[in-house]
Amino acid sequence: MPIQNSRGKHGDFPKLAVALGGGGARAAYQAGVLRGIAAEFPDLATPIWTGVSAGGLNVSFLANHTGTFRQKVEDLSRLWEHLSFSDVFEVRPAQLLWQVARVGMRLTVGVPPGVPRVTGMVDTEPLRRFLKRSLNAPDGKLHGIAQNLVAGRLQAVALTALNYATGESVTFVEGRAITHWERPLRKSVTTELTVDHTMASAALPLLFPPVQLGDAWYGDGGIRLVAPLAPAVHLNPDRLLVISTHYDFPKDTPVQRKSDHPPSPAVVLGALYNAVFLDQLDQDVLQMNRINALLQRIPAEHRLGLREIGTAVVRPSQDIGKMANAHERKLPRTFRYFMRRFGSRETSDQDFISTVMFQRDYISELLALGERDAVAQMDRIAAQLT
Repeated sequence: MPIQNSRGKHGDFPKLAVALGGGGARAAYQAGVLRGIAAEFPDLATPIWTGVSAGGLNVSFLANHTGTFRQKVEDLSRLWEHLSFSDVFEVRPAQLLWQVARVGMRLTVGVPPGVPRVTGMVDTEPLRRFLKRSLNAPDGKLHGIAQNLVAGRLQAVALTALNYATGESVTFVEGRAITHWERPLRKSVTTELTVDHTMASAALPLLFPPVQLGDAWYGDGGIRLVAPLAPAVHLNPDRLLVISTHYDFPKDTPVQRKSDHPPSPAVVLGALYNAVFLDQLDQDVLQMNRINALLQRIPAEHRLGLREIGTAVVRPSQDIGKMANAHERKLPRTFRYFMRRFGSRETSDQDFISTVMFQRDYISELLALGERDAVAQMDRIAAQLT
């Protein structure tokens, strides 16, 4: 579709897929990157959106929004700017203490009769209410997606979650002319996307409770998604824009020790969350670049149906885990108390805490960093958008 961007160029833009990974509160960085891109390409066509975990929350909002690229990105940024802990999970001391007490009872003496089972460390019903308001989905259905599909502004949107019963990574897709895929322990399913699909994709393991979809229970889509770019690739784009929340240390930078003591639970959880939400994406990008390089050397008739997909990856220019250090003391008091019992003060950076740091100052810093990084890398990004 011919569009006009701020550089004054006209032309048929390639079919672009935007892939957003996970990382909890770190996903505010993605909104900042998109805001930087929207300043340069306010009417950018984005027919394919794929997301997992907190990136799935961003994707749900953007795919459901019926405005221009710039309008939807500005509204997403405002959403993050006004987000608070109480919009994501229950932080009132009495409720949080009761939730933790139920977890403790289950681990020690079991759940007494009459006490509801607890499946997560925090209660995320506030997030469900927040999403219904923010996505204009009082009935839970994302009606804007269907409107964008009919208007031709959208081809497909995909959210990935883990089926705890089968161990499969399930990518829920709503779109037009979808070719389904099934690989070992991962597959696609056509559906009408809802707030529950968004909640399921973002249900952080152990911390957030799983979400029921149909007759199965689902959790965070990053848990077992060994190929995070696969959903976007299966939807047949020409170009791919990937926004990671993983800081890539410069080459030859000495590996820094997080602590001189035996690892606390917070350090262990940080390592696990990095492996789930960040490392797999980086490995998949590396694989994509290798395949593209190989295809450039292979004649078209010998490529076995594979094709080159131009890929631009944007990563934070600062370690956003370390950025969370300055804000740890601003966690809600009761929640901070339990995080410190987990050893959150015993590490040089807050990889785990950064996933739940829904604190406005921290979010503002991530938005600003994302916007700066997009501007600094605009030439490379633009090469894949035009």
